[in-house]
Amino acid sequence: MRRRIIASLMLAAGLAAGVAAGHADAQTFPSKQITMVVPFAAGGPTDTLARILAERMGRSLGQTVIVDNTTGAAGTIGVARVVRAAPDGYTIGIGHWSTHVVNPAIYPLKFDILADLEPLSFIATNPLLLVGRKDLPAADLTGLIAWAKAKPDQATAATSGVGAASHIGGLYFEQKTGAKLRFIPYRGGGPALQDVIAGQIDIMFDQAANSIPQIQAGKIKAFAVTAKQRLKVMPDIPTVDEAGLPGLYISVWHGLWAPKGTPKNVTAKLSVAILESLADPQVRERFAALGQDIPEPAQQTAAALRAHHEAEIKLWWPLIKAAEIKIE
Repeated sequence: MRRRIIASLMLAAGLAAGVAAGHADAQTFPSKQITMVVPFAAGGPTDTLARILAERMGRSLGQTVIVDNTTGAAGTIGVARVVRAAPDGYTIGIGHWSTHVVNPAIYPLKFDILADLEPLSFIATNPLLLVGRKDLPAADLTGLIAWAKAKPDQATAATSGVGAASHIGGLYFEQKTGAKLRFIPYRGGGPALQDVIAGQIDIMFDQAANSIPQIQAGKIKAFAVTAKQRLKVMPDIPTVDEAGLPGLYISVWHGLWAPKGTPKNVTAKLSVAILESLADPQVRERFAALGQDIPEPAQQTAAALRAHHEAEIKLWWPLIKAAEIKIE
């Protein structure tokens, strides 16, 4: 009995010491390098944003922030890694509209995208551009809609994969206009856009950052931007409201998250470092060059990311699930 009592006291003391140590660790955070998980391969838009932020955040935090590309299953493997990571602030993840809104409506995930992550900051939005082959007969969006409706199941729309933003954008276009498109899936946005450029595909909803150079070079037509405001880098392209299809808003927005249970003072330090980074003129210039719009400071907060995330799920899940999209 005496041995059991001593063992119990030792266990209790150990637990208390562990709690105290954890509290102390949170107070001294960060004391080592931080890993930012990118759920896509190096070189893409999300990876580029992550590397810009990681470098600047490291200066604010006084510790190196490394980028780790954990790819697979349209980004779900990387997101799952963040969910399973120790909730100590040393593993955080970047994600976007597809990974945190579309994927949970399509994939049988073993975690809750809202409940199992702590939001840190809403960092950027990148609207889509509705573009088409340069010899398309339609001169504007109204003409494009009429042309597509006159060719049901014949007008082709490239997508960068089933369930990708380009695919969901096309489905939303069908819902709003009554047109019926023939979707052609590709293994990525690059090959998809190349066939639009080559005239093999009629239209595509593409991330602005990808299409802008091709529009500037005169290789494709731009019909509208899927946002309430025009792009600063290409102010001549009308919004969907101005072009005759009001409310067709789609944006591949990005955010940063930590694992559920990360101490509040740790997430606060991370959030401050992110906000300082987003206020840096060099970061803002580099984001703008990529066609990324940084939200106003009041919309960069963890609370703003949570609210936006919930609203996007409420908006998009009914459409995605009604489309019965099947995993490739």
